[in-house]
Amino acid sequence: MCGIIGYIGTKEALPILIKGLRRLEYRGYDSAGVAVQDKGVLQRVRAVGKIDNLAEKVKDHDIGGTVGIAHTRWATHGGVTEENAHPHVDCSGDLALVHNGIIENYRELKEKYLAKHIFQSQTDTEILAHLIEENYQGDLRSAVQSALALVQGTYGLVAMHRKEPNKIVAARLGSPLVIGVGDHEYFIASDTSPMLAYTQKVIFLDDGELAEISKEGFEIFTLRDQKISKPTEEITWNEAEAQTNGFPHFMLKEIFDQPTVIKDALRGRLILEDGSAKLGGLNMTVEEIQSIKRVILIACGTASYAALVGKNAFERLAGIPTTVEIASEFRYSDPIIDRHTLVFGISQSGETADTLAAIREAKRKGAYVRGIVNVIGSTIARETDGGTYIHAGPELAVASTKAYTNMIAVLLMYALEFGRSNRLAIATGERLVRALQEIPEKMKIVLEQSDTIKKMAEKFKKYDDFFFLGRGVNYPVALEGSLKLKEISYIHSEAYPGGEMKHGPIALLSKDFPVFALLTKNSLYDKMRSNIEEIKARGAPIILIATEGDAQALALTDNVIYVPTTMELLEPLINTIPLQLFAYHMAVLLGKDVDRPRNLAKSVTVE
Repeated sequence: MCGIIGYIGTKEALPILIKGLRRLEYRGYDSAGVAVQDKGVLQRVRAVGKIDNLAEKVKDHDIGGTVGIAHTRWATHGGVTEENAHPHVDCSGDLALVHNGIIENYRELKEKYLAKHIFQSQTDTEILAHLIEENYQGDLRSAVQSALALVQGTYGLVAMHRKEPNKIVAARLGSPLVIGVGDHEYFIASDTSPMLAYTQKVIFLDDGELAEISKEGFEIFTLRDQKISKPTEEITWNEAEAQTNGFPHFMLKEIFDQPTVIKDALRGRLILEDGSAKLGGLNMTVEEIQSIKRVILIACGTASYAALVGKNAFERLAGIPTTVEIASEFRYSDPIIDRHTLVFGISQSGETADTLAAIREAKRKGAYVRGIVNVIGSTIARETDGGTYIHAGPELAVASTKAYTNMIAVLLMYALEFGRSNRLAIATGERLVRALQEIPEKMKIVLEQSDTIKKMAEKFKKYDDFFFLGRGVNYPVALEGSLKLKEISYIHSEAYPGGEMKHGPIALLSKDFPVFALLTKNSLYDKMRSNIEEIKARGAPIILIATEGDAQALALTDNVIYVPTTMELLEPLINTIPLQLFAYHMAVLLGKDVDRPRNLAKSVTVE
């Protein structure tokens, strides 16, 4: 949530900043602003709503200069107003600052140090501007270091000062920042997307680090002013990969990306002749793998539903007791962890604050801790002792699609690797490897039904409530389908295991309460069919996901989406796609902002 872009170089800053903000829109925001300085003058413009509003507003100002900062805000402290939008300034207007994160002790700081300062917003961020002003004695870096020594909370902070026109200072604690190294120009942003048009050379700041950036170069320090050296990394994504490639929305493009990106996740990791998988980032010996007595999968939202699929796989293939923990609850639950526990932190962005806090707690308790993330160089990738990139490529729609299926693919491969190291027969492993290799083509078969699913969405767009039902490996699919529908279409939906309907939820069924059920040919087919018969008897409209060739499904409803058959553990990779398409088409038909749904952010960097 929230986005930062800063620039210092030889080009006009304003067009770069506005373009950068557009690249950050996927993170979720409700207002935006920009500040540029030139020849001793600092100009600031802010606007509520879309970047277009800000872009239109800056036309009324003569803004020049080659140094500037900009921000998209997602409201936490204070309402959605221009006064609360970033950048914020100090009393003199000499200092401008943007900030991601939360300053937890902002009230105490205001009362103790800033009684004489004049505040213009209700934000916690403005406290930082005045606190830096209070400590400023001609050196912005020193003032930022002194101010942050008093702060409790999280921040990705970028500041500039009118009296030091050739300098930007950035600091990070718990909220990501990355420096982009261009040709006689530098960028600072909350992720790489705003700078991909200009450079693919980057340096990731870690917690407790501060960067001083000028047109001549940059230096990195600790908050105690110790100079440190960090390597430049090369980002493999390019700007073209971050565009819609002719699709009307990023979300639809990313749904259709899945056959390609799952190949990227599987490539070089499957070993057919051994019926196994090998993920190099695990960084564990065979003996260490065999010592694991418990696996804990920590995640939030969509990632937690991928984790539920992983739980099934670890227990069935490897025989290891596995639990899925919601990250925001994990570290407050006094978890039982020892040296025989393996913890995976799962996050698309690799910056999810709750997941970060949870894996830090697991490390303190002595577990093996590994990450499963999409974003290269993200905090979880750097703070864990190993793990795996899911290789889904940039995912710019707020609602996750291709990252979700790639997370499942990686978890399945981990479960296969652990299974073959423990008890799984080679023949079973070979069948699973072959089935995984067939998944991309089977995904394409489902995607070809997009227009049919659109017609089904047209038929059901009038309903205000939905149930999603699944059993076994398809219960997490139901959860994910329900989440997608509510995320982007704002339709109320709930998900249940099929057998739970009769324990209460069935009371809601009527002709106005449709049920979307997963009825594929697996070990629970007969049980699930009985559950759907109960729904049919109560007159609720039904949509089914069924296996190709299952004529019995048409006896239950006319609304059937057929999917190719695959091994039961792999069904979520196929069965999720119709639910993604259904949610997408419903949202479009209802006129919703599919890529940037209200109140949501792509990367949740506050607890």
